Amino acid sequence: MEHTDLCFTSATQLARLIQGREISPVELMQAILSRIERLQPQINAFSTVCADKALEASRKAESEIVRGKSVGPLHGIPFSVKDLLWTKGVRTTFGSYILENYLPDEDAPCVQRLKEAGAILIGKTTTPEFGHKAITDSPLFGITRNPWNLDRTPGGSSGGAGALVAAGLGPLAIGTDGGGSIRIPASCTGIVGLKPTLGRIPHPQSLDVFGTLSHIGPMTRTVADAALMLEVMAGPDVTDPYSYGLPKETYQSSVTGKVRESLKGWKIAWSPTLGNTEVDNEVLKLIEAAVQVFAEFGCELEEARPDFDLPEEHYLVLFHSSLAARLGPYLERFRDKIDPCLRDAIKRGSQYGAVDLQRAHYVRTQLFQTVQQFFKKFDLLITPTLSAPALPVTHNALEPIAINGKIAGSVRSAWYPYTYPFNMAGNPAISIPCGWTRENLPVGLQIVGPWLAEDPILQAAAEFELARPWSSKTPPL
Repeated sequence: MEHTDLCFTSATQLARLIQGREISPVELMQAILSRIERLQPQINAFSTVCADKALEASRKAESEIVRGKSVGPLHGIPFSVKDLLWTKGVRTTFGSYILENYLPDEDAPCVQRLKEAGAILIGKTTTPEFGHKAITDSPLFGITRNPWNLDRTPGGSSGGAGALVAAGLGPLAIGTDGGGSIRIPASCTGIVGLKPTLGRIPHPQSLDVFGTLSHIGPMTRTVADAALMLEVMAGPDVTDPYSYGLPKETYQSSVTGKVRESLKGWKIAWSPTLGNTEVDNEVLKLIEAAVQVFAEFGCELEEARPDFDLPEEHYLVLFHSSLAARLGPYLERFRDKIDPCLRDAIKRGSQYGAVDLQRAHYVRTQLFQTVQQFFKKFDLLITPTLSAPALPVTHNALEPIAINGKIAGSVRSAWYPYTYPFNMAGNPAISIPCGWTRENLPVGLQIVGPWLAEDPILQAAAEFELARPWSSKTPPL
């Protein structure tokens, strides 16, 4: 197999090839590392590359295959981790000078579980400082670029993860999503990004494990890879209260076609807006065409949306106050080395009072209840992931954006109003590619479901992938 072909082969297929001795883990790792060496200077998707350790681990994986040792489902498969999650002995900087040299002494549970399944860590992926915005650049590592157009952002905050998967620098990436940070890059870079139900993948690193907005999830080229990765990472952990009582599930049967049921008769709501007023004309056209695919499946479609006002004000109280509590003590010492956008967020967060914070929790509760009532009528909700394709890489996250030649509003309220409400509600949601614009920029379709409804979300995404495949489309690098 050619090196480039290996780099764009799905993890599920790579696992079969390795276990069938058709390719070796070393061959795969050398192909990936060679491509990283060549393209990292253009894209800047990695904050740290573990080349020597990864190659050594691939040699061990190869010897285990040769000796006929029983191996895990991801044996020899490279994976990356967003630079907000602990990796034992590999620096975890949060994209910030504050933690520039931090070396965790343990792995996050999701990282540990991938390793136990045989996957090999190739590096940490770039993020805006402490994952605070939807455009990936940081004072510590600079700008990360979109492989489809280097003048565009890959989105954020899991922007490095999205860029590397799209560019063939690794088939599996762990992202985090506190307001859209998996789904936004997935849409911008033309890959699959799944935000599971809150707690489905344990996340004990959250300083407030009871009030967290952050979810951990897979970022991959195919739906089957996302299902496999979720299956490995999900399951209860004593350190995360939202994971308590959740059974260890299997998800691959939802996407392999072995026990797939028809989507005929499913009740699917779809909404072109979710409190925003403007959608890019090309994006809307592609989304409307994608919705018709579900009509062809025999789904019952209705234009509808949950009855809530955009909760941006209250989301920001929760998010900014968290940043202020965590980072305020570092502000004076590192002021000149902190992203101005993050400094602004810390300042705003420090101005909220206890009543503001409690009111935001009340609004979050009401939003949760409204969304769950909505899903008593509908099986799934379909929306755009973003109202417009990837923004310019130099866009200031504090400035409004223009859509269809008109000023549309803030980045959060105008570009990704579809994502962050479902962090507040905790519902699972996936972004999958549904087309490319005339400028060859990807557009994402978001599918949202009830709590713990990863199976039907993956099933619907897999059916769409079969009808409108995208994984053979690669960026012009």
